[in-house]
Amino acid sequence: MKVRLLLFILPLFFISYSYGQSPEIKTIESALPHITDSLRYTDALNRLAMLLYEKNIDSTFYYTTQARAIAERMNYTKGKADAINNLGVVYDIKGNVQLSLRYYNQAYNIYTKLHDTVNRTQTLMNIAMVYQEIGKDTRAIANFREAMATSGQLAHDSIRSLVIYNYLLEYPDQFREDSVGFYIAKAKSIAEKYKDNRTLLAIEQLTADNQVKHGQRDAGLALLDNVITEAISKHMYYVSMDMLIDIGDQLSTTDSVKAVGYYKQGLDIAAKNDYLFYSEAITRKLYDFYETHHNNALAFNYCRQLLQIHDEQEKLNNATSVDYIDYALKEQQLESARINSRYETVFLIFTIVLCLMAVAIAIVIWRYWQGSQKTAVILKLQFERSEETTAALDSMNKEYARLIKIVAHDLRNPVGAVSSMASLMLDKDQLDPEVHEMAVLMKASADNSLTLISELLKTDFDHQQNIKKEKFALDEFLQQCIQLLSFRAKDKKQQLVLKSDTSLEINADRDKLWRVLNNLIVNAIKFSPEGAYIYIDAALYGNKLVISVKDNGIGIPPGMHSQLFDPFTSARRKGTGGEQPFGLGLYISKQIIEAHSGKIGFTSEAGAGTIFFIELPAEIAAPSHFAIV
Repeated sequence: MKVRLLLFILPLFFISYSYGQSPEIKTIESALPHITDSLRYTDALNRLAMLLYEKNIDSTFYYTTQARAIAERMNYTKGKADAINNLGVVYDIKGNVQLSLRYYNQAYNIYTKLHDTVNRTQTLMNIAMVYQEIGKDTRAIANFREAMATSGQLAHDSIRSLVIYNYLLEYPDQFREDSVGFYIAKAKSIAEKYKDNRTLLAIEQLTADNQVKHGQRDAGLALLDNVITEAISKHMYYVSMDMLIDIGDQLSTTDSVKAVGYYKQGLDIAAKNDYLFYSEAITRKLYDFYETHHNNALAFNYCRQLLQIHDEQEKLNNATSVDYIDYALKEQQLESARINSRYETVFLIFTIVLCLMAVAIAIVIWRYWQGSQKTAVILKLQFERSEETTAALDSMNKEYARLIKIVAHDLRNPVGAVSSMASLMLDKDQLDPEVHEMAVLMKASADNSLTLISELLKTDFDHQQNIKKEKFALDEFLQQCIQLLSFRAKDKKQQLVLKSDTSLEINADRDKLWRVLNNLIVNAIKFSPEGAYIYIDAALYGNKLVISVKDNGIGIPPGMHSQLFDPFTSARRKGTGGEQPFGLGLYISKQIIEAHSGKIGFTSEAGAGTIFFIELPAEIAAPSHFAIV
């Protein structure tokens, strides 16, 4: 039988280097009512819970759940991790390895996020020992090795002595024969450095066992006897139990009288401290010993004691008010409820946004339907007057039908933005700064769409008359355009690279020029592969401003070049990510650029990429700079 030393790294305010745990328990219990800081109170509860596991695991569980509740309420991540680690110990001692692994791993993940390497090391060690208990030696050794490697990098390396001790105790064969002494000495020097008396005594047991193993039996047994005496004198009774069993086992075949004496000493300590587990183990050894030596009277006596111990254990199990499994199940249910609540909240927001967009689209279509109805009445009256008027009215009706399709096309981008942002939100537990920024972009995109819809309701399609020119800084405008479209590029792991003239001003319709750049950049994203770079360049050539959008995508086949700017053109293809084409973006862009007395064109090579460029009147130029989004 082997004892494992468990370590919990908590604030040094509560750590005592006293000879035993009882004085520290009393100190913490007396200090608890006077601690007003919630975080320090949580640390004290966690420390108290850890100290009590040798005496009463129910008390450990009680103080741990209190500490965890306060840590959750105060959002104290470190205190929560320590409490979860304590729960791992509770279920480990109770023999529920699945739950102990669950809590150890959960604590390990939190410590990793906190960059708490010391506690991450000790949870690795605890996980390794659980795997050893259930016979998964490969995983246990892998975790021990990782704990050894991590602890070796620590400046404050007190945990390393405990890792070495437990690794040597459980898997001595993993160490070369000539290196065992080195590691025992290393662990001892670390424990001495930090005055860790419990670990020092445990290491002395390893030293004694190693001496016995290598033929120094008398020296090893003498050392083990001295270690037992020192442990008992310092009230380290729990540590002394395995030592007493160890020396009894060593002497059972050579000096049965001394072996029985050590067994009885251990049984007496176990009885005084309510160590039922050790009481049962030692009583069974004494029963086996006397039965082997045909001392029926004493064998019967220890058999009766075994029955009494079993009855006492059964009574304790029945009397305890703690249902550990029920706690774990309720915790899982509560966590599931929290997750479902977050998902439901996000889904509700997503649904509301979609409903609002659907209502807006329905209103737009209804208004245009009303306009179409009025137009139909006018067409009917005109038809009655003359065939020429009828043809004109028919042309007008087709124009209105085209308007509806244009509105539907231009609404897809903001709706797509809402959908993409909502999808990203669903992947998050809460709105962090990145998600907040995306929400801002969502609003900006929606505002642009509403402006577009309002404009279309009153437009007469005379682009020259509806152009509302104003002077604005081109660089700032391009930066805003790229920022609003960066989420589309990020969906395909692409980057938008801008090169522009910082002081260049342009006299143009800002909203309509945004529509043109939106169409060109979205097309570049659509027809470029994942991870691609898309370059947006703005420069002055004489009195002409040239803005170009270059990609390294699939290119445009020569047979499609002549049809590319036609409305509802058949020269359209799906994007590299399966995006659907609609055939209106370039037609609209051409109308807007020509209304600015400019022109739009492109060069392309199938399979090698495309460059779209627009030319507009400009005023001044200045040195350029680069930006990557």
